[in-house]
Amino acid sequence: MTITRTRSVLVALTATAALALTGCGSGDDSPDTAHASHSAAAGTTATASAGAHNAQDVSFAQGMIPHHQQALEMAGLAVDRASSTQVRDLAARIEKAQDPEIRTMTGWLGAWGEDVPMAGMDHSNHAGMTGMMSDKDMTMLKQAKGTDFDTMFLTMMVQHHQGAVEMAGTERAKGEYGPATSMAGSIVTAQNAEIKEMKKLLGKG
Repeated sequence: MTITRTRSVLVALTATAALALTGCGSGDDSPDTAHASHSAAAGTTATASAGAHNAQDVSFAQGMIPHHQQALEMAGLAVDRASSTQVRDLAARIEKAQDPEIRTMTGWLGAWGEDVPMAGMDHSNHAGMTGMMSDKDMTMLKQAKGTDFDTMFLTMMVQHHQGAVEMAGTERAKGEYGPATSMAGSIVTAQNAEIKEMKKLLGKG
């Protein structure tokens, strides 16, 4: 009788433990459930972020990327063509500022499911964009050296920066995406300062 009673108690305890474990496994705090909840929340955040923009934000990024890419191409030529230390320093600062901005804007367009402009040396597709140099302009710049390069580079880059400032001004006025309008503000401030600097180097300041 004692053995039978002991077995009955063990069976009851085992059943109780099994029920307790089953209850824990079906709770909201399980790893799988928590992971699913986190993923859902992350997806909602990403969707909200991707949706917090308008057509102007897309236009700004798609236009400013090739605009910046051409500025980087022009700045890269200064390394072994410019005679002025000041011109080479300016070119280096332009590269340092605009390359990260290209990467940032590329990320925005990817998150929004929009086309990202391809990098390339053919500027004919963007010839009508404000401040952009034509292929002929770029060929002339590549052929120039020394003081001729310095003057040509500064003259072209003033025009190029003025175009970027105009584009950024439109984004500040009509854009919706906070990071984009913030970047536009930074572009206006930085490039207006560089325009003033370049005009001074040209003797026009």
